[in-house]
Amino acid sequence: MVVDVSYILKEHSEDATQASSGVTGILAVQGAFAEHAAMLDRLGAPWKLLRAREDFDESIDRVILPGGESTTQGKLLRSTGLFDPINEHIKAGRPVFGTCAGMILLAERLDNDPNVYFGALDATVRRNAYGRQLGSFTATENITTFNPDFPDGKLTGIIKAFPLVFIRGPFVAEVGPKAHVMCETNGNMVALQQDRILATAFHPEITSDTRIHEFFLQC
Repeated sequence: MVVDVSYILKEHSEDATQASSGVTGILAVQGAFAEHAAMLDRLGAPWKLLRAREDFDESIDRVILPGGESTTQGKLLRSTGLFDPINEHIKAGRPVFGTCAGMILLAERLDNDPNVYFGALDATVRRNAYGRQLGSFTATENITTFNPDFPDGKLTGIIKAFPLVFIRGPFVAEVGPKAHVMCETNGNMVALQQDRILATAFHPEITSDTRIHEFFLQC
C-alpha cells in the first residue's frame, strides 16, 4: 500500500478532534506511523499521532507502536515523556498493537539486546532475527485470533491467507504461557496475542489487507 503524501502533514483524522473517546493513538516519534494512520482512515476509525506527552489525552482508547528502529524509539519514548502514559495504558489492560519494532518494545525479554522497554508481552524476541541477507521478504499465512476476555486462549477465528511483509524484522524465540501464537512462518513464531496486546514481526500496515487492524479495533 502506497501512502498518500498528505499524511506527512496530518496529525490526526478529521473526526479525532471532536471525539472524547474511541481514538487510537499512534506513536509517531520514528518509524512507519503514517501507514497505520492511512489504514485506520480506510476503516473509518479516529486516530491521532503521539509525538509528546500532551498528545496522550483521555480520548485515547488504544495505542499502536509502529515499525522502525526500536532503540531509537525507546530513547525517544523517554525524552518525549510518552513512555509513562503508554506504560500505564498497557498495564491497565487496554489495547495495544506493536508491529516489528513495536513487538520488541512490548517484549518482556530480548535474547540479543540487554534493553527491556514496556516488558508486557510474555515472550523472548530476537531483534533483526532474519539478518541483512534475508532481511526483507514476503509470505502468506493464516492468522489465529483469540478472545481477549479469555486468558486461557479461546479462539475467535482465523484470518485466512494474510500477506506477511518482513523488513529486517524480529521473530519470537520463546513464548511464555500468558501469550498465544497467532502465526508462524518458516518455522518461526511471528505474531502473538496476550489478552489485548497484539504483536507482529511483520508489517500489515503496508499491505492493502485491513483484517488485522479490524481485529485490533474490536479488542
